Amino acid sequence: MQCFRRKLPLAPNWFQGLELALCGKAFTGGLHCAAGRVGGPHHRSVEGYLGKTLAALPCSDKPPLSVPATQSKFRPEGDKQLMRETSTHQLNSERYVHTFKDLSNFSGSINVTYRYLAATPLQRKRYLTIGLSSVKRKKGNYLLETIKSIFEQSSYEELKEISVVVHLADFNSSWRDVMVQDITQKFAHHIIAGRLMVIHAPEEYYPILDGLKRNYNDPEDRVKFRSKQNVDYAFLLNFCANTSYYYVMLEDDVRCSKNFLTAIKKVIASLEGTYWVTLEFSKLGYIGKLYHSHDLPRLAHFLLMFYQEMPCDWLLTHFRGLLAQKNVIRFKPSLFQHMGYYSSYKGTENKLKDDDFEEESFDIPDNPPASLYTNMNVFENYEASKAYSIVDEYFWGKPPSTGDIFLIVFENPTIIKKIKVNTGTEDRQNDILHHGVLDVGEKVMLTKQIKQCDSYLRLGEFKNGNFEMSEVNQKIPFDIHCMRICVTKTQKEWLIIRSISIWTS
Repeated sequence: MQCFRRKLPLAPNWFQGLELALCGKAFTGGLHCAAGRVGGPHHRSVEGYLGKTLAALPCSDKPPLSVPATQSKFRPEGDKQLMRETSTHQLNSERYVHTFKDLSNFSGSINVTYRYLAATPLQRKRYLTIGLSSVKRKKGNYLLETIKSIFEQSSYEELKEISVVVHLADFNSSWRDVMVQDITQKFAHHIIAGRLMVIHAPEEYYPILDGLKRNYNDPEDRVKFRSKQNVDYAFLLNFCANTSYYYVMLEDDVRCSKNFLTAIKKVIASLEGTYWVTLEFSKLGYIGKLYHSHDLPRLAHFLLMFYQEMPCDWLLTHFRGLLAQKNVIRFKPSLFQHMGYYSSYKGTENKLKDDDFEEESFDIPDNPPASLYTNMNVFENYEASKAYSIVDEYFWGKPPSTGDIFLIVFENPTIIKKIKVNTGTEDRQNDILHHGVLDVGEKVMLTKQIKQCDSYLRLGEFKNGNFEMSEVNQKIPFDIHCMRICVTKTQKEWLIIRSISIWTS
């Protein structure tokens, strides 16, 4: 069994107290860690509480002291009692703000030793890491099917750009051994190719999981389950911080859409120049949530800090908001579907399904880089760029008048195969473009206000609020530099441009 160190975020310097051992025994390779100090007085968090955090002193080169098995993993009962007694201390607003300034600028680290259960070291950084954390279930086991779906739904070229990291987080070593044997038998070639790693963070790294606060009046076993799950995810995120440029979290009972990586890459490209923390490719739980890898240490630290406060998917909402992404950025159709029937918590039934999921390959637009402009009266923050984004958002303007335009100027002349524009939504089916046309232009000129083309060729009219044309490149004798939607008749209804989709050759 191999063992190695990995950096974990260091807690802010005001966080003190609470003892936790980081390495209670020697592993193969001679890595030994001394006990470190973690946590501190429990304070109120974003929902009213602030949980314990993990921080630790550096590892020592000296062998660890031998400790009788009857001692609770370096956690004396007196310390446990102290934790419970300090759990009601409140956090004042000044320190609350200071806490998240530290989190946003966080750069510290501590040493953690993981075990490689099955792995070939990565030879290079990949584009995307897919992380899974799994524990023994009372009923059902979907992990192998999930791993199978990831690989089967990826093309050969896509497989070169992904790595899959599975954290077997259960403390039951017999179960882990069985799972490792099954994984290595079924996916040996992916392990050898460096596409699949199976790891484990030993139990002695975990904070106390018994006697925690019962927020939301959850039963004690539920609190313990979700608190441990937060730590499981934190250790997984920390491990994956340097394996790729982006990271997506899945649960261990998920089915993937065909060529999901290609879809993710197109969405990321469409958001170039846009600030984001989390992109969502499923509306369920902790499934299909995508991050920049450079944010993973902060997210790992955040989950550890608040591990006992609330479920991980709730914490993620706060994390996104604290890093200044105000709104959810979710892509439709969903790329990942929950397939488990029994929950990992007590084996209870869990029939949740994402009704936006599409398993078969779908035609994802390319939407090349462009500038957008409109002279319509924009409502609130539903600006023009939202109609061109691949994610689930739209442009919304007040009633347009004859001659109003919505203009797209591409960064470079573009060979376009297909154009599709949809207006209105299911909730506002009358907020469509009732009378309009779509034009394309060749040569860009710079006016006092905006860039636009000096001449245009008309492609056609909107019908029932929509426009669609294929084989555009066979009908237009030039590379397109501008695309313009023109209102041909004043309307009393507002206008929603739900999506503008461009496919290039």
